[in-house]
Amino acid sequence: MNIKNDIRIMPRSMVCEDTNLRGEITISSGCVIHPSTTIIAESGPIVIGENCIIEEYASIIHRIPKGHSSYGDVLEGTVKPLVIGQDNIFEVGCTVEALKIGERNVFECKSYVSADVVVTNGCVIGAGCRLVGEQVLPEKTIIYGKQCQQREALEKQRSQMVQIDYLRKILPNYHHLKKASYDPKKVRAQV
Repeated sequence: MNIKNDIRIMPRSMVCEDTNLRGEITISSGCVIHPSTTIIAESGPIVIGENCIIEEYASIIHRIPKGHSSYGDVLEGTVKPLVIGQDNIFEVGCTVEALKIGERNVFECKSYVSADVVVTNGCVIGAGCRLVGEQVLPEKTIIYGKQCQQREALEKQRSQMVQIDYLRKILPNYHHLKKASYDPKKVRAQV
């Protein structure tokens, strides 16, 4: 499948040059995307919400597999964009293919989330946990341990603004950054 690249980086976002961005991707204001990340919008556009952090070797892939209930939309060309809510953290080496991602979620190191999983708000997918099979995570769900046990968080996820501010100061010292590139006319047309 031939994917046309259309990358829009909003002001105040930091996207390292050494990233693999393919397809129609919009990176909202305040995001920090580390080097060696992969974001692939194969089945449709990806819109990353404000103040998300995507760390090294993390992969976000909008690919609807054959046999999935939404695969017919791919064939018809009517796939909805993957809209990732604000304040999400994708830690080192995680792979996320979920077709719905809410706000303030944490995908810890080496975690995997398949396209059948809906991630709501305030969830934590623990390090090394693999979520496959059709399921909707209730808000504030924590997945942890070798058996991917679930429990409810006692508190809401905290804001990552301190970490984002720190990364905004440090990353430009060690990495080349992509420039903000957006066309206000296109953004207004989408709203």
